[in-house]
Amino acid sequence: MPADRLKVDVEGRSLEVSNLDKVLYPKAGFTKGEVIDYYTRIAPVLLPHLQDRALTRIRFPNGVDGGSFFEKNAPAATPGWVRTENLPAPGSSKGRETIDYVVADDLPTLVWLANLAALELHTPQWKVGEHPDMMVVDLDPGAPAALKQCCQVALLMRDRLAEDGIDSYPKTSGKKGMQLCCPIAGTQDADLVSDYAKRIAQELEKAHPKLIVSKMAKNLRPGKVFIDWSQNNAAKTTVAPYSLRAQDVPSVSTPLTWDEVEAGAAGKRPSTKPYTAPEVLKRVEKQGDLLAPLLDGGPELPDR
Repeated sequence: MPADRLKVDVEGRSLEVSNLDKVLYPKAGFTKGEVIDYYTRIAPVLLPHLQDRALTRIRFPNGVDGGSFFEKNAPAATPGWVRTENLPAPGSSKGRETIDYVVADDLPTLVWLANLAALELHTPQWKVGEHPDMMVVDLDPGAPAALKQCCQVALLMRDRLAEDGIDSYPKTSGKKGMQLCCPIAGTQDADLVSDYAKRIAQELEKAHPKLIVSKMAKNLRPGKVFIDWSQNNAAKTTVAPYSLRAQDVPSVSTPLTWDEVEAGAAGKRPSTKPYTAPEVLKRVEKQGDLLAPLLDGGPELPDR
């Protein structure tokens, strides 16, 4: 076996990892070995959020400064023990009717994906064969608006959703924005979920026109926060909590407390800066999974 390849046993599965010293985050000196270590250590809180969900990966074989590509289909050399699900592919850019999606239900699959430099992990709001069990509201700031303004909008959205009995849980995107994740019943289709999110976004835009925009036109976004209700479309995915992001530093889509969001809305650190992989591991050790309530289900959304 070449010196840069190593056979490892992960929960009874034999797999090969390679190029562990390869730097995938050049500005931070963060290596592929450290990526695999992060995903291994974060797995207890990450895997429940990936379970039974078709996984889209963004791979960076030459690091975050090199080329990248989206990957939905299972690669040709996928081990037989990796779970795959053949599912319809609406809007496939390659014209496929179905795709053999990878489903990351266990640690060996997660390590295998990390070894392929699948830095970013994105999931839909539904589990395989089911209606959405989560509504996601994506908050995207248009410069000079930033994460501070996202936090302000998140608080407004939280309070409005609470009026309908909907709980919401915040996380950073790991880039410039953030998301609110809301557990729902899983009995309503994606169109209804998307329509509800759109209606609330429009309502908040009307109440706060200098801060919020609900229309997708980019020329309307400068200085405002775009509430992207379309994330709930059945064909869309959202970055998974605890996923790495392709930034200068190994930033992570990080669950937040509402106290941190309130601090962020006031412009206080650290809520307005990205958290890195080592920081997130320390947060989880101290706080556990702040998004665990997403796994317990929620109510139906109002249909009007």
